[in-house]
Parts: sequence; C-alpha cells; structure tokens
Amino acid sequence: MSLYQKEYEHRAIDPTFGSAAMGSLLPKDAFPEAEMDPQDAYQAIHNELVLDGNASQNLATFCQTWLDGETHKLMDECIDKNMIDKDEYPQTAELEARCVRMLGNLWNSPEEANTIGTSTTGSSEAAMLGGLAALWRWRKKRKAQGKPTDKPNIVTGAVQICWDKFARYWDIEQRQIPMKPGKYCMTPEEVVKYVDENTICVVPTLGLTFTLQYEPVKQIAAALDKLQQETGLDIPIHVDGASGGFIAPFIHRDLVWDFRIKRVKSINASGHKFGLSPLGVGWVMWREVSDLPEELIFYVNYLGGNMPTFALNFSRPAGQIVSQYYNFIRLGKEGYTKIQQECAETGQYLANEIMKFGIFEMVYDGEGGVPGCTWKFRDDVKPGFSLYDLADKLRSRGWQVPAYSLPADAQNVVVQRILVRKGFNIDMASLLIKDMNRALEYFKAHPVAKPLTEAETGNFKHS
Repeated sequence: MSLYQKEYEHRAIDPTFGSAAMGSLLPKDAFPEAEMDPQDAYQAIHNELVLDGNASQNLATFCQTWLDGETHKLMDECIDKNMIDKDEYPQTAELEARCVRMLGNLWNSPEEANTIGTSTTGSSEAAMLGGLAALWRWRKKRKAQGKPTDKPNIVTGAVQICWDKFARYWDIEQRQIPMKPGKYCMTPEEVVKYVDENTICVVPTLGLTFTLQYEPVKQIAAALDKLQQETGLDIPIHVDGASGGFIAPFIHRDLVWDFRIKRVKSINASGHKFGLSPLGVGWVMWREVSDLPEELIFYVNYLGGNMPTFALNFSRPAGQIVSQYYNFIRLGKEGYTKIQQECAETGQYLANEIMKFGIFEMVYDGEGGVPGCTWKFRDDVKPGFSLYDLADKLRSRGWQVPAYSLPADAQNVVVQRILVRKGFNIDMASLLIKDMNRALEYFKAHPVAKPLTEAETGNFKHS
C-alpha cells in the first residue's frame, strides 16, 4: 500500500492565538518596524473593537446603525471610488445628481428639474455650506446698498454644535435664543426680537438635538413676512433638517416647512441619519439656482475634467452616495413611510410606558417630531437618585440612554432621551422598559448615597 502525507505550510497549522505576534502587545505610540501577518493584524484589532458598545443598543445617536446586506455589498464595491473625481467615475456622479433632483422633488423645490444642491460628508458640512451661501448673499446685498459688511449675525435656537462652529470659524455673531423651562423651541415672537439688518439668516431646526421637537418654520416665516411689511427687512431662512428632513415628508405630510415657504432659501439634512444611509453623507439644497452665489463654486480640471465643486473638503468616498440612491429607489415614499412610522410608534410606546413609572414627566412624547421621547423627573418627586445614575445603571445592560442638562436658560433642567431608529423595534423597546424597571427597583433596594453628576458620568449628549 502506498502511503501519502499531505504537505502543510507552517501558516496553515500555526493557530492565530498561538502566533508570536498575538503573544505581544500591539504598537500604540511608535510606528512599528516589522510587518504583521494580515490575519493576526485583523484578529488583534477585531478583539479590541469588542470593547465598543453595541450599536443596536445605542439610543443616543441619530446616526443609522442598521444596514442591510445589499448596502454592505455596494459599500464594498465602491470602497476605491473617489466621489470628487466625477470624470473618472461618471456614473457615480450621475447617481449623486439623481439624488439631488429627487430631494428637490421631495422638498418641493420650485425648480426641481434644475435643482441645485450637493452631497456632503454629513449635515454639519451641509449646514455650513448653507450658512456660507447666506453670508455671501447678505454681503452682496449690503455692498449694493453701500452699507458695511463687518457685523453679520445669525439667529438660532438651541442648535447642534456645527452652528457654533460656523459662527466662530467665519467670525459671525451668533444670536442664540435661549431655552426656558417648559419652552424649548424658538418662537416667532422671539425671532423678530433678535433679527436686524445684519442678520444673514434665521435657522429653525426640524428636530432639536436636545429634545427631538420640530421648531415652527411656517410660523417663523409668517412673523418675518410681517416684519418685512412693517420695516422692509427681508430675512431669509435656512432650515436645519438634519433629522426631520427625512422624516416630515413621509409621516408629517401636512407640516409645511420646506421650499413651499418662499422665505426658505436652503435646507440641510443627514443622509446617514433618517436618510438610512451609512456614515457619512449629508445634503444641502437651495431653493433656486440664484440662491447659491456663483462665487462660492470652484471649477477644477486636474482630475481629467472641468468639474464644479462647493465643499469644505475634497476627496471623499462614493459608497455612501451610491447607498443613498439605493435607499431612494429600494424604499420609495412607501418604504420610508413604513420605516419612519414604525420608529415613531415605538417612540410613543416608550413614552407611554415610561410615564407608567409615575416619577417622570415627558418633555417630548414622540408626537410630531423625531421618533423617540425625552423626559425628566416630575418637580414634585424626590427619587433619591439622578438621571445620570439611571443612565449609568442602564449602561451595565448595554443600553446607551443619555442624560444631560439643557442649554441656557434651562441649564437646571436635566433630561434623558431615547432616539428610535430603523433596527430598534417595539420588542427591543419592551426589553428596555423591563431593564428600566429593574434599575428603578434596584435604586429602591439600594439607595444612592451620593447621586452621580453630569461631569462624573462621561455620557455623551448628542450625535
């Protein structure tokens, strides 16, 4: 009988966790001298990433954390494509252009066939581009009137940090209307008190980061219309629709907030939030071509074609744009409506169940805004623990449910917030409620000697 012995390479019988590389510490400060086997490098990094939180239990972030298999495939197929290189990747550029036209249609642009807009790395960049366009329009108008242009201001409510950055980076006075206990959105009456001839735009938010509520865009526009009739001041609006821009068109269809209002000159939104695409993609749209000053557009020809660009960065991945188009044609209005409605109903379910505990008051009950809910302790309740303690206890079960204080002049109000996204269904919500109940029972049995403070918890507030 002939005997045969299969020859093995050393690597084939050297288990990953028995390799020399896995028996030593990974480089953390100095650039390594030697190379590492790819399987070992992957496994080492994979092991460290286990220490991250579970994305499906992250109820703090607005960003999409559930993606289907087709999205993963498209992202993989586009990993080597540069979105800015439209001459090299013309079909990817075409998909971006289709998304712009579709958003013009969705947000009721009067020139949807010739809508002007662009993709960005997220709604923060999109917001800044909208603000820049408003600044340049204001400067041009002031110069034509022979008036100074050295004191621009922007009027906002309790906005996301990107607007604070915009004001600081471009040396613009930010007139932020403060929150007050029980009144968390900007009102038309307050807006007209803050604007003047130096106001480049007013920024209402369709889905406040702090409470998830929509600010009243239509009513603010009406107040500014009246102000113009009385004083001649013509103040434009930029809508920060980071979340609501992909929610209101589907489940709040009677709400008028978009380009149907003539005073709304631009809108930004996050594709990677309720647009359901992977991080990071955003969109900014202008009502009409003339609302984006030509001076802000650059034309570059060193990548093989004369391409217009308006962005704060340059090279960026194409996969998120392709995935956005995939979502648009895969889901359509019908699919987006089903998903956003399910999220909204889950948020309302959570609000109702949390109220049954008897110690909380709803700041936002999930009706008419971003899917989710926001609550605080009732004023007449002395629970013996803080919302920071509750957030910390829930985190021991993997749930990330942030607690934080509100901005001025409501900084003494501490709230907790749940944000409901695709992938977090009502069954998971019921499990969270059970864990909240266990946490409350724990605090009864084990009173907190010294409640945690915001500084001690390390919870991030918003995303």
